[in-house]
Amino acid sequence: MSALGALLAPRSTVGSTGLRSRILLGVVCAGYSVGAAVGWGSPQVAVFMGDFGLAAAALIAAVSCFLYARAVRGRLRPAWLLFSLSSLMAACGNAVWGWYEVILGVPVPTPSLADLFFLCFAPPAIVGLLVLAKRPVTRAGWVCLALDAWLIGGSLLTLAWSLALAHTTHLAGFQDASVAPAALSLAYPLLDIVLVSMVLALHFRRAGVNRSAVNTAIAALALTVLSDAVFTSPLLRSTYHSGQLLDAGWFAGSLLLAYAPWGARRGRPSARPGPPRAIASRPIAGSLAALTPYLAAAVCTLGILYNVVDGRRVDRVVIFTGCTVVLALVVRQGIMLLDNISLTQELAQKENHFRSLVQGSSDVIMIAAPNGTLRYVSPAAAGVYGREAEGLVGSELSSIIHPEDLGRFVHEVRRFLAAPPHEEPTTRIECRFRSGTGDWLNVESTVNRHQGGLLLNSRDVTERVRLQAQLQHNAEHDPLTDLPNRALFTARVRQALGGRRSGDPGTAVLFIDLDGFKAVNDTIGHQAGDELLVQAGRRLQDSVRAGDTAARLGGDEFAALIMGDGTRDQGAREYQVHEIADRLRLTLSQPYRIGPSEVRVAASIGVAFAEPAISPTDLMRNADLAMYRAKAGGKDRVELYAPQMQADVVRRSELATRLRTALREGEFALLHQPVVHLASGSVAAVAAQARWRSAQGILFTPAEFLRVSGDDDRTAELGRWLLEEAVAQAADRARAGHPVAVSVRLSAARLLDAASPPGSIEALLTRHGLPSGALMVEVADSDPRVSFDALEQRLVALRRLGVRIALDGFGSGFAAINALRRLPIDVLKLDRNLVEGVVESARLHKITSGLLRIACDLGLQSVADGVDVPEQVLALRAMGCTHGQGMAFSGPLDEYRLRRALVRGEFPVPGIPSPRPVMAGGSIPLLTGSHTETPVPPT
Repeated sequence: MSALGALLAPRSTVGSTGLRSRILLGVVCAGYSVGAAVGWGSPQVAVFMGDFGLAAAALIAAVSCFLYARAVRGRLRPAWLLFSLSSLMAACGNAVWGWYEVILGVPVPTPSLADLFFLCFAPPAIVGLLVLAKRPVTRAGWVCLALDAWLIGGSLLTLAWSLALAHTTHLAGFQDASVAPAALSLAYPLLDIVLVSMVLALHFRRAGVNRSAVNTAIAALALTVLSDAVFTSPLLRSTYHSGQLLDAGWFAGSLLLAYAPWGARRGRPSARPGPPRAIASRPIAGSLAALTPYLAAAVCTLGILYNVVDGRRVDRVVIFTGCTVVLALVVRQGIMLLDNISLTQELAQKENHFRSLVQGSSDVIMIAAPNGTLRYVSPAAAGVYGREAEGLVGSELSSIIHPEDLGRFVHEVRRFLAAPPHEEPTTRIECRFRSGTGDWLNVESTVNRHQGGLLLNSRDVTERVRLQAQLQHNAEHDPLTDLPNRALFTARVRQALGGRRSGDPGTAVLFIDLDGFKAVNDTIGHQAGDELLVQAGRRLQDSVRAGDTAARLGGDEFAALIMGDGTRDQGAREYQVHEIADRLRLTLSQPYRIGPSEVRVAASIGVAFAEPAISPTDLMRNADLAMYRAKAGGKDRVELYAPQMQADVVRRSELATRLRTALREGEFALLHQPVVHLASGSVAAVAAQARWRSAQGILFTPAEFLRVSGDDDRTAELGRWLLEEAVAQAADRARAGHPVAVSVRLSAARLLDAASPPGSIEALLTRHGLPSGALMVEVADSDPRVSFDALEQRLVALRRLGVRIALDGFGSGFAAINALRRLPIDVLKLDRNLVEGVVESARLHKITSGLLRIACDLGLQSVADGVDVPEQVLALRAMGCTHGQGMAFSGPLDEYRLRRALVRGEFPVPGIPSPRPVMAGGSIPLLTGSHTETPVPPT
């Protein structure tokens, strides 16, 4: 901290402005003094310079003070006006004196008009000094000021009377019986005594405003009074004539007064905040001010002793004046004693208040010397730092500051001390202090300048720092698992990509999703799900390396940042990270102990490696795409990111956008596939199917465009369109004489969609006037998210309206038996996968036969989907299947071809004689091939 001591050393600046003005003033005064000393070369010039030279100097002082009084505003303006008036009186007096001696060439009479002007010089100067003085704030102060003036004036009067005035008075009375000359002889010295008294009494009470100018003005008046005192002395009064060396004193006093407001004002140092340069002289000035009354009394005593020692009778004036001086001194001492007692009590009270404030404050107040040594430490240090204040006093401030914070503390102190005090009076520094137990406390200190050192007001903010750290931790970490959250993980990825390893391609991001976590929440509750997440996060944290980062992004999604090790072989690095990801997958797939039971979930992990100039957002997006590819590929696996994944996403997004446009612009077409009675070949119903005609003329099947769209909103919108179009066209066919039922496939979730208004299907049937039994809803049984209770209530309501219910995909789902038990089913629709292998596979033949037997026993009709070849028709009919739908009879038909088929009424069935044609043009040819699309005629 010795460097701190050098910093705290005060800097002094000496202004050099106005130096040339002072030199010029000194040269002019010295030139006049030399001229007066040698008699100016001739008696005529000496008289002229002694009269009109002094008048010119006094006139310059009068004009200077007047102009300055006009230029400034404030309390001191009247003082400079009075000084201007006083100088004007001196100028007029010297001019009248010169009129007699130079112009008229006669001696100056006594008394004359010049005496009147000279006598008017002192009163304005005395009043001006009173204006310059600092006004007392109490009555006692005013009384002391008056007493000080009388003490000085009375003492000077005693001394002057003893030395000269008594002799002058006696001589004037003896020479001339007139009162005027005697009074004039006493007026000059008495006014000078009063002026000197005011100069001395007010010198230590001058105001602090423009102190340099005030001091110069007081010096000018003092020089003038000194010259007057020499002039009135008996030794010089009888032999004085104009042009002597004494005139140089009056001349210098006038020019100094003219220079005071302007030269001193320009010559002062530039205003810089901080302690004034005269601080060191203030104790001396205060001591002289306190000794002034005693010095005056000493002068008075000296005057009396002079008369006694000289053997003369003590004059009554001396006795009266001495008595009044002693009385004034006694009164002043009494007033000062009472004032001192009051000040002592006030000081003691303020000291007690200050001591109570410092000792009772919870903040620690310390004063450091310029060399960094602690001079004072408040008692609060015992409670805050756990260290006694006495033990800290004398030690260096650096000894209690943490070494890691010391450099920052010194730097801040350097900057603070270099700043101007008016711009930065205080500063705040936060660092760590050593406590009595050896711990480090976070301390915030308000630092002020104090007598070249530092004043520190410190408080313990350890709890606040801990709370801020906790809040920062909470903002960056997951509250459940305490792992870094998405924001902190993104920041870590950004740091890894932008640090010294920014070019390392071995840095990888892993996105992890727990497969089957939703089932845990749905089956054993969210609390168990939270516990599973906590255990999974702990496993993930334990599995990564110390330099890697494990995070929870939200829900059941986790992530890991695997830092690169500088390996140049990218293939080896990919293999290494793949092994790490696979170990994580196995670790996260181990059973979790939740309460009394074990729970199993799997993990799908996507891995993406850093590339040159890749952003954190793109790297995390790549890992996310790889994770979704792993889930789509069967879950419980690790997938590395490939650029093709992004292309697939773009393609699906574009296709989804085109799908939304197609829905809005009516590019979808509705086709119907006949459902044929296997015993007679008659058309029992038609199944509505949607097709999308692309801009290239390609018809996409529902499986194709819904698989790539991935948009539940668009799927729901398409389902609403399909239902409305199917009901509307069925109603048109019924009115045209073709009352055949229409079958529409709807998911269970679509039937229970809360976004659909209640009674939407009922309102649709009523609006189009579709008769009872003309609509059949095919419901899939493979959605585990749907509540059977709600679905049962919905289907019962539809059956009351005459809507028939078919269970679609029977034989493929896990809830078929439960659906048969609880749902109001009219028709069982066999899954296409069973129908395709019913001829070739004996096992599938037995399964299908058993399912059809269940339908027959329950009194349900059955429909086989995907009947494409005659052998399947024969086999299904032999098993008891009642209806079939497929390419063995007809593919999906547009409205025109459908109506032609309905007019015909029957399709040829293998094993049954062909029906006679009922229309000219022959029967509809049998279509073969399970994937052949029926062309849609142009409109």
